[in-house]
Order: sequence, then structure tokens, then C-alpha cells
Amino acid sequence: MIEGLYEAHLPVSNLKKSIEFYEGLGLELSHIHEDRLAFFWIKKDHSWLGLWESDKAELEYHPSIRHVAFQVSLENLKHASGWLKERGYQPREAFGFGPHEPFVMAHDGMAHAKIHFNDLDGNSLELITKIANPNNVTARMYLSEWEKIHA
Repeated sequence: MIEGLYEAHLPVSNLKKSIEFYEGLGLELSHIHEDRLAFFWIKKDHSWLGLWESDKAELEYHPSIRHVAFQVSLENLKHASGWLKERGYQPREAFGFGPHEPFVMAHDGMAHAKIHFNDLDGNSLELITKIANPNNVTARMYLSEWEKIHA
């Protein structure tokens, strides 16, 4: 029945500035509705992100309400920290890992490599990719360490 996630929404305090921010990430603006809601294609005709201008954008952060993870390739993720910085975005610490490179969280035969950053309103954004875990490693480490173990 369910085939994937079609849309996610985030609150923002200034729609115009947020549009510039998300266009800077390479997302394509689909349309603006009533000057308070903007839709961006994450993957054209497949999934999108809605940004709602609101005076409630300063809700206390919790990953269940203010978090979006964008899927990227492993090769792109390896360069994500520099790519973000070149565009004026700052990767941030997450789960005890510094922002200088992606890290891996592995469990239950799965593994994901990722890096985190925030938008202008403190919404948590993530670039993430699933990676092979043939040895069923159940640890957290930087991606460079993971690659040494799995070389």
C-alpha cells in the first residue's frame, strides 16, 4: 500500500528568506500558495517539502515535529560538509559527532551515513544515505572509520 513519503512540512518565520535558503540547497520551488506556504520538489513529481510561514516557527525542537532527512548518494554525502559550507550553511554536531564529516549509525543489520544542519529557523535537516552492513556492525563512528573497517 504505502510506497514512500510524498510530503513533509516545516514552520518558518520568514517565507521569502526560507525560499532563498532551500533554493540554495538545490530544491526546485514548485509553487507558493497565498503568500504563506511554499512547496519545493525534493524529487520532481515524487516528493515535496512544504514551508509554512508562521509566528509559531519557534516551537521547541523535537525530531518528531521539526526534522526532515534528504536522501543523497554516498559519493555526494562524502563531500557534504564542504558542499554545505560553500553555500553558506553550517553542518552541526549530532549524536556526539562533530560537523566536519558524515557519521554512521548502524544497528540491526542496517547502517546509515549522515550529516546534520539547521535551516534559518532551527529546523533540523539531514543528508542521509543507506549503506551496506554485511558484517552486522552495531556501532556509531565517522564514515572514514567505517570505510577503513569495510575496505
